[in-house]
Amino acid sequence: MNYRPFLNSRLTSESNRHIKFKNKNRYIVNGKKKNSRFWLMSAVISVGMIGMVATLLANSDSTELLSQHHISQNKSNKEQLSTTLSPTSENNAPLSQTSSDLELPAISYTSTITKDSATKSSTLVQKNNEAALPENTEEPAVNTSETPVIAHIVPVVSPEKPSQLSRDLLKKTLSSVNKAETETVKADNSVAHNKAKNPQQTTGKTLTVKVKKGDTLSAIFKRHSLNSSSLYKIINSGKAAKQLTRIKPGQSFSIVLDEHNDITQLEFRINKVDTLFISLNDKGYTPEIRSKEIETRQQFTAGIINNSLFYDGQKAGLNSALIMKLAHIFGWDVDFALDIRKGDSFAVLYEEQYVDGKKINSGDILSAEFVNQGKVFRAIRYTDASGHTDYYSEKGLSMRKAFLRSPVAFSRISSRFSTGRKHPVLNKIRAHKGVDYAASRGTPIKAVGDGKVIFKGRKGGYGRVIILQHGSKYTTLYAHMNAYNKKLRNGSRVKQGQVIGYVGSSGLATGPHLHYEFRINGVHRNPLTVKLPSAAPISKKYRADFKVAAETLISQLKLRKQETIALNSH
Repeated sequence: MNYRPFLNSRLTSESNRHIKFKNKNRYIVNGKKKNSRFWLMSAVISVGMIGMVATLLANSDSTELLSQHHISQNKSNKEQLSTTLSPTSENNAPLSQTSSDLELPAISYTSTITKDSATKSSTLVQKNNEAALPENTEEPAVNTSETPVIAHIVPVVSPEKPSQLSRDLLKKTLSSVNKAETETVKADNSVAHNKAKNPQQTTGKTLTVKVKKGDTLSAIFKRHSLNSSSLYKIINSGKAAKQLTRIKPGQSFSIVLDEHNDITQLEFRINKVDTLFISLNDKGYTPEIRSKEIETRQQFTAGIINNSLFYDGQKAGLNSALIMKLAHIFGWDVDFALDIRKGDSFAVLYEEQYVDGKKINSGDILSAEFVNQGKVFRAIRYTDASGHTDYYSEKGLSMRKAFLRSPVAFSRISSRFSTGRKHPVLNKIRAHKGVDYAASRGTPIKAVGDGKVIFKGRKGGYGRVIILQHGSKYTTLYAHMNAYNKKLRNGSRVKQGQVIGYVGSSGLATGPHLHYEFRINGVHRNPLTVKLPSAAPISKKYRADFKVAAETLISQLKLRKQETIALNSH
């Protein structure tokens, strides 16, 4: 197109009114100098924009024609396919109601047309399909003004009837879909039924945790990324759950988690017998302690003392706990620090506890015999109808006396009761109105009987002292202590065997030891030889029953002792 006449006429009319030429290349507009090239560039840009608009309009027309042709062609193909798959067809097996309404999707491809070839492609398609394009006034025109460079190619669907293979494939597809839906519904119902039947059943993982040194339950939960809110709920779920606040290194417990990493069950083994179970249900976490059944078996052992009770007792098969129980039973009659002699003997009938066929602990001593310097002492364990348990002699007298013979277990006597002893520090002859027990610093000191603290503090050369009042007649004094039991105060009540302090060397002392005094009505007595009052005997209403039980246990003890002696002699 030639734009020169248009430009010449435009410039001429404008120059007549506004322009005053000074030379061929420059002119003045409204008093300002302008270049002729400026107007030339403006004209070229305007012409380019007009051409682009014309091209867009041409592409829009061709795209609309193609869209109408494609919609018509798709409709024709769908009608033919629906007729072919109709249930009345002779070559097609009857299908379900749902499958008869299905339509096969049309297969389409997308092609991108560049701006350079848009006009050519549109013209070519229009010419080739001009005779085949039907008039369609019912289908709305597709708006493609926003994407003029995109054209849809005719769907590749054969107008012929589908083959038997296509029909079979359709049947199999519908059958597979129905079968999968049925199985899914059954699986959901089964899972819901199992959860309602057993709410503890989970499909999550099990986490086994071993307690390390310095661990707390909170630290363990944090280390394994467990929910802290669950920890609070578990700890406060009941009294039994408080066992989790007393975990120790080496203990272990298992945690069952669901698919959301929430705790559904926790199992903590408290000891060899008891296990804590915490499970999640509709009401929250519920704790429960389950105990295994304990099997009790009777055992017997006997031995002769050649070195010490501890050494020879362990040699005979007794553990430390049983040896301490034996010493406690006979401790009111025998001073195991002073009175033991070579050749003394013992015999013990006791219980052992088993769980799942494995020994877990030693039980109680049922009956025992101790021979000290030829004197025989026997003790029988008896529990009356009220549930009170104690050890008694064959005559029904309590083995427990009102006072222990010694306040320090298994210690040696460094200084006895005397009225004319030379004091090791003052170097003077002074009466020693008590007994000194040499022991290592920090050895526990026990109250020899039930009583009340009437003095606690420092007392001259005694150093740290505690004085106990036992009724209205007896008092005991414990001196040279290293430390007191922090819970005791003046006026505090103490029980027989309770720790009241620890051995030391406070006051006038050359080394750690306990100075012990025993007073009756304020008069000092020798603690080693004074006759101690006995505890109350067995009640009269239980004596007949006790006699039967005592005879049985003493008979078993004697019989087993004879068997052991016979075996050792061979």
